[in-house]
Amino acid sequence: MKRYGNLYSQIIDFENILIAARKAQKGKRFRENVLAFNYNLEAELTKLQEELLNQTYQPGNYRTFYIKEPKTRMISASPYRDRVVHHALCNVIVPLIEPIFIANSYANRVGFGTHRALYRFIQFARSSRYVLQCDIQKYFPSIDHEILKTLLRRKVKCPDTLWLIDTIIDNSNEQLSVVEYFTGDDLLTPLQRRRGLPVGNLTSQFFANVYLNNFDHFVKEKIKVQKYLRYVDDFAFFSDDWEFLAETRLAVEEYLAKLRLKIHPVKSQLFETKHGANFVGFRILPDCIRVRTENLRRARRRLRKMQSDHVHGKVSLDKVSQSIESWFAHLEHGDTWQLRQQIFASLVWTRG
Repeated sequence: MKRYGNLYSQIIDFENILIAARKAQKGKRFRENVLAFNYNLEAELTKLQEELLNQTYQPGNYRTFYIKEPKTRMISASPYRDRVVHHALCNVIVPLIEPIFIANSYANRVGFGTHRALYRFIQFARSSRYVLQCDIQKYFPSIDHEILKTLLRRKVKCPDTLWLIDTIIDNSNEQLSVVEYFTGDDLLTPLQRRRGLPVGNLTSQFFANVYLNNFDHFVKEKIKVQKYLRYVDDFAFFSDDWEFLAETRLAVEEYLAKLRLKIHPVKSQLFETKHGANFVGFRILPDCIRVRTENLRRARRRLRKMQSDHVHGKVSLDKVSQSIESWFAHLEHGDTWQLRQQIFASLVWTRG
């Protein structure tokens, strides 16, 4: 496997850092912290470049908040200047490493995404009798730092770039508690190993794909599952052979243990595709694609809140329209024409 060196000069090149800043501010350019950074943009970027060159750069503190739908997740927002560094790093290393990812790994990749994953899932489900769906238990909080660094070193050999990668990983803030024991552990092992990546980071999303890449190849090349796809930590295997998928689950659990990961004992199920399967917000049935009930319930609540905010002058009609158009574009990937008409007819946008 080819390893890449002499990358750091590309990462800290001023033009690359400027491009990184433009990417980091996309959709956020009018936020206070971004405006403050851009007010003295050249000076801020020059300072950042010098810190990276001298390796005095130190990431700032995260701002954390929790999302409780559909499950509680801690989201960590890094300071804006750190997000610029994340983009500068990914601008260089992602194009080098991403070609080793399998074609059916869909998350956090340009040109892939939710809807392409959905179509592949539908194709596999409608041509197979059984599906084994798995979900990794607390994936981001469980990612082991030592294992991750080892995997990255199989592709990157530039010492300065590895210093930056390690700095970002080591600065990860404490995630939701995960205490799991694996073969060979003693009583203190889970407490001594550093683990967990902040969900909100661009680098975390990329590292999460790197962490499971060898697993993807194991599934395709060793177990030889022909119909397999993964979206972050949700993955599915399809076959007409029940016993094959049952044995696959055992092999998957054994392999993931090497990464100090476990599949969710309840959410990971083997069943007939004719009963329907949930994936990326939709329910895939043999004859139709529906929106998951819980997703629809949450979306209705958000629309009602947006409707109320607009009526009271808190949100502009343009912003409301953009949000509705985005959501309806998502719904169009299912059999939802009547649902969309019903939802739109129920909304009143007249201000009092």
